[in-house]
Amino acid sequence: MTDYTSLRSGTDVRGTATEGVNGDPVTLTDETVFAIADAFCRYAAEKTGNPRPTIAVGHDSRLSAQRIVKALTGGITARGGNVVLTGLSSTPSMFMLLRDDFGADASVMVTASHLPYQKNGLKFFLKEGGLESEEVAEVLARAGELPPPEPICGSVSERPYIARYAEGLVAKVRAATGEEKPLAGKRILVDAGGGAGGFYEALVLRPLGADTTGSQFLEPDGRFPNHIPNPENEEAMRSVCEAVKRHHADFGIIFDTDVDRAGAVSPSGEEINRNRLIALISAILLRERPGGYIVTDSVTSDGLSAFIRAHGGVHRRFKRGYKNVINESKRLNAAGIDSPLAIETSGHAALRENYFLDDGAYLVTRLLIALSQAAKEGKTLMDLIADLPEPKEAREIRPVFAAGVDFKALGAGVIEDLKRAAAEREGLSLAPDNCEGVRIDFDRAHGDGWALVRMSLHEPIMPINIESNSEGGSRVIAGELRELMKGYSFLNTEHLK
Repeated sequence: MTDYTSLRSGTDVRGTATEGVNGDPVTLTDETVFAIADAFCRYAAEKTGNPRPTIAVGHDSRLSAQRIVKALTGGITARGGNVVLTGLSSTPSMFMLLRDDFGADASVMVTASHLPYQKNGLKFFLKEGGLESEEVAEVLARAGELPPPEPICGSVSERPYIARYAEGLVAKVRAATGEEKPLAGKRILVDAGGGAGGFYEALVLRPLGADTTGSQFLEPDGRFPNHIPNPENEEAMRSVCEAVKRHHADFGIIFDTDVDRAGAVSPSGEEINRNRLIALISAILLRERPGGYIVTDSVTSDGLSAFIRAHGGVHRRFKRGYKNVINESKRLNAAGIDSPLAIETSGHAALRENYFLDDGAYLVTRLLIALSQAAKEGKTLMDLIADLPEPKEAREIRPVFAAGVDFKALGAGVIEDLKRAAAEREGLSLAPDNCEGVRIDFDRAHGDGWALVRMSLHEPIMPINIESNSEGGSRVIAGELRELMKGYSFLNTEHLK
């Protein structure tokens, strides 16, 4: 019997969909996807009040996409729902079509984001937004309870939407700049990594007048032969940075597979991601409306906090997980506190003005508007973050728990121990805005920086992020941590040496 609940990964369904990788059997079988589709159709019918809902189905470039879409279609239509196939799509577009007059009640995106080629998954949307983790769990629980099919099957039609979605981005840039081709004279290249983001080059940049010479890996290819489409991947970022330098581009863009995340590259080939990306979009938004709360995940730097304060904002660190930061920003707004942005260092960025949808293409579009405006003033985008204090050193170490242990309980114990030790040890102190795991500040004599020790969201790993304002400081901090953590036989801390 299929354990459907084991396929839930946060707010998504994730599993193995393509054979051929040793030790990784297929879990997203046709039968499994059919049952999940049937369950979502019943769920959507209840939530929308339409007993035969119309559900849009899109996909990214993965090799298993067509098979998964076929099984989804079968499950939805057997329950009496109607399916509109949108073809190659981005995840954000599958929500935006519900806010448009597309005629759908709900939507499903077939994607596993940046995961390896053999993986695939499902993201579910209603007009109010993406399903929360608890709602996905409810759908999966229903998948195990498959009632007889409806006597009347639903219909199937095809209607791509991505071009219409792109037209909305183009219109936004033109309205903000007052020009038909505000990017004329600018060389801007896109790296789609074989994912679904290639549309941005042809349907957004070129209509705005950009020279897109040097754009690469735009054709969808679910084998990802060049590099994984992932702005956090070192190989992927190195590839797009080199392309920017080689083609003397004014700006570089890299998307993840389903375009809900993005990274960027400066004209000099420097990465604009993590703290830099957060600082850049924060500077843009705070210039328009000072005083806002910028909600980020917990691993952001002290320099970023200082930058946000200097630009008239308030930095609110919160728990990792893009839904966590989004929901915290929504909570602040509901409480009457202005919060225009929720953003993770991974590149998930959700703007209040865009339904708090984490949309890499929208984020980049906002940056392009600022790029065009800066050019008129004889400046560059990087001038907006010229005053961002950056650490001398930054490291991430990922100690692994021993196999078979209750890593969640043990990890919670380690974190409590570290909180007590940090409060007592000379030169160490607990950070005042600690919101996840334990964040420890180290004075100049003990590493001149900070460390965050936390639990991974899904894996038996205890990631440790370290930043230091002094050369060699990260080694000092790592040594202090190793001394504090040396008694845990269930946790491999060798990399702290």
